[in-house]
Amino acid sequence: MRRGGSVQLAKVFGIRVGATPSAFFVLFVLIVVLSNYFQDVLDGSSQKAYLCAVAGALLFELSLILHELGHALTARRYGIGTTGIDLWFFGGVAKLDREADTPGQEFKVAAGGPLVTAVIVGICLGLGLLGPRFGTVTDAATLTQTTGATPFTAVVGYLAGINLLLLVFNLIPAFPLDGGRIAQAIAWKLTGDRNRGTRLSGRLGLGFSYVLIGGGLFLAVTGDVADGVWFMVLGWFMAQSARAAVVGSNVRETLEGVTAADIMAPDPLTMPPTVSALEAQEQWFSRFDSPFIVVAEPDGRYLGTLTAARVAGALADGRPVLPVRELLDDPDGHDAARVAPGLGLEHLLQVPALRAVGAVMVVDEAGLLRGVVTVEQVQRALTAAVPRR
Repeated sequence: MRRGGSVQLAKVFGIRVGATPSAFFVLFVLIVVLSNYFQDVLDGSSQKAYLCAVAGALLFELSLILHELGHALTARRYGIGTTGIDLWFFGGVAKLDREADTPGQEFKVAAGGPLVTAVIVGICLGLGLLGPRFGTVTDAATLTQTTGATPFTAVVGYLAGINLLLLVFNLIPAFPLDGGRIAQAIAWKLTGDRNRGTRLSGRLGLGFSYVLIGGGLFLAVTGDVADGVWFMVLGWFMAQSARAAVVGSNVRETLEGVTAADIMAPDPLTMPPTVSALEAQEQWFSRFDSPFIVVAEPDGRYLGTLTAARVAGALADGRPVLPVRELLDDPDGHDAARVAPGLGLEHLLQVPALRAVGAVMVVDEAGLLRGVVTVEQVQRALTAAVPRR
């Protein structure tokens, strides 16, 4: 199954794990590079070298998945869902469906991945200690060509070294690395301001990305073109992500205090609950070009949001006289499209009905309909908040 260019590999703890085409390219290149390395380590045996290269590359990809599962399962403890884990050109990413609520949660979710990677390094070194040739394990961990290594010690040593390198690099306090997110959580805790923490982490990420780009340019000029280009591309991606984080924090700060009541349109189109499905189709949906119409009592009490699809379904089932009240998800007005006037815009963006229906209804504590917030109104509010260049 493909989703957004990602091929599903498995489902782990209910979380979709996929890989993009760039991940398969990296896997191929890694096997080629490791084949040459293991051939030198294993005294020129090309067949053993190839098998070790395949095993080492696949196990490294598995360690990336385990790293991201560390983030995802930690986030799950705090009610934060994960829409999926994808392997791509620069490793893996766990796509969380929302941000943490507190700096403590942010810290633990960010640290969940590096903790798993540290455990992997410990396990690899522990397995090496069980054998009689631990020295060959440490040589392989530092990519030192050595004689006397077995396929087992060579692969275990390589996994220990590459994961240790991944751990150290990932803990650099620069967004979007895990170390940057940890720094963000610490700054958030110290200042009490999530946005200040994000900006600090993002600016550190920008600075580090420039270092990567500069280092890559130096390598390319001095003859190491492949590594130089890789570092420059990595730096460019990090710069884009860090810059987006800084802009996002500025937008979030601008939007703080903006509520549903501030951007809603008053007096949305409504119909009484006694209207039949046929009347709703002929006199309402055919007349007004709208995918939804609000159902409310004459006194303004909100009952629910009726979609054109619900009406079409009732007519297709041969129920044209069915009152529209019966087509609502919850006739008592407690449906997913209902929000309070004081709901902040940031939380409003997370309401599923805004995407599913295209709008949410603003209803006060007395159950009276006060207005409607559409996707277009939200987009205008966000556009007004984005700083112009």
